[in-house]
Amino acid sequence: MAAKPIDKPKPYGTVTYTPQAGLPGKAVLNALDPQDLELLERLLSEPVEFVDHPRLRSRNADQDLFGAKTQLAGAAATEFVSPEPVVDPTLPDSKVPTLDADQEQTLFLRMNLARARIMEILKQHQNKRLTAAAVRQLLGWGKRALDARAEIARRNIPLVLAMAKRTRLNGVDYNELISEGNMALLRSVEKFNCGLGFKFSTYSCRSILKAFSRVAMRASRHRGRFPVEFDPAIEKSDFIERKREEHEINCIDELRSILMKNLAELNDVERTVIDERFALSAPDPDTAQPKTLEQVGLMIGVTKERVRQIQNRALQKIRQVLEDSYLAA
Repeated sequence: MAAKPIDKPKPYGTVTYTPQAGLPGKAVLNALDPQDLELLERLLSEPVEFVDHPRLRSRNADQDLFGAKTQLAGAAATEFVSPEPVVDPTLPDSKVPTLDADQEQTLFLRMNLARARIMEILKQHQNKRLTAAAVRQLLGWGKRALDARAEIARRNIPLVLAMAKRTRLNGVDYNELISEGNMALLRSVEKFNCGLGFKFSTYSCRSILKAFSRVAMRASRHRGRFPVEFDPAIEKSDFIERKREEHEINCIDELRSILMKNLAELNDVERTVIDERFALSAPDPDTAQPKTLEQVGLMIGVTKERVRQIQNRALQKIRQVLEDSYLAA
C-alpha cells in the first residue's frame, strides 16, 4: 500500500512527502545529461523533507529569499538564473567571516523553500507522468536545494576541525574523527530549524560531539577485540617455504636411492657423471661443490660436450623411473 503524504502539521514543523510521480517520457529522459538523470532519480525515489517557516508561505517567497523572480536560464535549461549571493563571492574562502544570523537563516530558508517547491511539483503530478516543463522546474529547484546545503556545510566545516582539535581522544584516528564529524554536520543541516532563533553552530555542536563519542566507543571495542595492532611480520607464514624445502629433501633422497640401487640401470660412466655433476656422493652435502662439465670430462677422459650428452641420457633414465614410481603410487 502506498504511503500517504504527510501534510503540514504545524508552523515550524518538519514536512515529509513520499514521491508518487511517474517518470517522464523517453524523449524527455534522453534530452537530459547523466547528472540531471541521477538527480531526477533521487528526487523521485527519496522522501522529500523540509522544515516549515512562515516566510516560505509568502507569495513573494522566491523573490524575498533569492533576490529575484525565479526563472530558468533558458528555454531547455534545467537550472535557474543564479540568485543573489549571500556571501560576497569575490572574497577568498580564507577571508570570508563566519555567517551571521541573517545570512545563516537566508541559506536555510533557501534550502527549505527549494524543497517545498519540489514537494509541490511532485504532489501536482502524483500518480501521473512528469511533463518536460515539470522536469525542468524539478531539477532547477533540486539544484538550488543542493547548492544551499553545500554552502551551509562549507561555511561550517571549520567548526568540525576546531572541535576535533579540542577533543582529546587517545587511540582514535584523527581522519576518522573528522569524517564522522562531517557526517554529523550534514545530518544537522537536514534537521535544523532556523525559525527557533538559535545559531546553527549551537545545534550542530551537540551532534558532532555525539559523533566523536561514537568513534571513541567503536575504537575502544576494537582495542578490546584486537589488543595488538596488525603486524605483517607476525602474520607472515613460512608454510610454503617449509613445504618447498621438504619437497627438495625428499627428491634428493629419492634420487640417491635410485642411484644406490641403480634402479635406472645406469652404467659406470653415467653414474660417475651424475655423482660428480651434482655432488651426490659427497660426505657433507652442505659443503660439497658440484663439478663443471669440463672437470668431469678431465676425470673420465672425454670432452665437456660428451659429458653433457652422457648427463642428459642418464637424467632421462632417472626421470623415467621417477615417473613410473609416481604413477604406481
